[in-house]
Amino acid sequence: MIWLTYRQHRGQLLVMAGLLAALGVMFTVSWLEASAFVASHRGLGAGDLDAALGERYQAVYTLFGWLPIVAPALIGVFWGAPLLGREFERGTHQLVWTQGVSPRRWLAIKLAVLGGAVALGGLAMSAMVSAWRPLFRTDTFGNVGIFNMLGVEPVAWWVFALMLGTAAGAVLRRTLPAMAVVVGVLVVMTFALFSMSDHYATPSRVVTADGSLAQDVRLVSRAWADPAGAELTSPPPGVCPRESGLGRGERAQVAHERCLIVKGYRYVFYVHRPEMFWRFQLTDAAILLSGAGLLGWLTVRRVPR
Repeated sequence: MIWLTYRQHRGQLLVMAGLLAALGVMFTVSWLEASAFVASHRGLGAGDLDAALGERYQAVYTLFGWLPIVAPALIGVFWGAPLLGREFERGTHQLVWTQGVSPRRWLAIKLAVLGGAVALGGLAMSAMVSAWRPLFRTDTFGNVGIFNMLGVEPVAWWVFALMLGTAAGAVLRRTLPAMAVVVGVLVVMTFALFSMSDHYATPSRVVTADGSLAQDVRLVSRAWADPAGAELTSPPPGVCPRESGLGRGERAQVAHERCLIVKGYRYVFYVHRPEMFWRFQLTDAAILLSGAGLLGWLTVRRVPR
């Protein structure tokens, strides 16, 4: 069965290996070029250098913005959805599941082999991003896109997407509808986990007069503190009337906030600090892998019927 699984899915395995190799080449080339760029611009300050790198490698950052959603979607759409949906569409399950291998064993071996390959692919991408990131000094915790490509997040997302596509194919018995379900559920899950993550830990309270925050923190909410220290959702409107002629644009907002600071008001931020990185990683992974296990159970229950 392991050899049969490889023969049936070797095209998908080779495509994934090719895409990971292409990503590896892109990371390697950009890292070497960026190293030379940094060496030749040592006179720039850290902020200016980061801005220059961001502008120079905007295409790489754009790719990063899409990868956390696109990579699991590709796994769910092209690996998970056809796994059972295509068998039902073509009627081949009537032949396959009447042989010496039972449907449960057939499905268990396929999911084990493909799930292992997907997990290894997720680990490979996580390792490449981890090696590439330090040179560019991008946020790892505050930047959710980078966060979802580090640690165990890719493994959890990719395995969840595989099980989601397989379960959708088992229930709907059609490949294209199962693909649509995969994309929709992954988008919903991405935003749901981002919203839920605010509650993984108690946020830290930061009071500041200049509105700046430490690097690589995840903002939960903001408020104001009056001169006595009492917290307000917003300052009373009569404290600093807006200057006439400035309108309601950015200049008016800046002038209004400066007036509040002069009168003793302070910014209040609730943030999660970067020390929470692994707590958030493991919590996300536990939720996604629990969901994958539940979907796997649903698939195993559905197939013999």
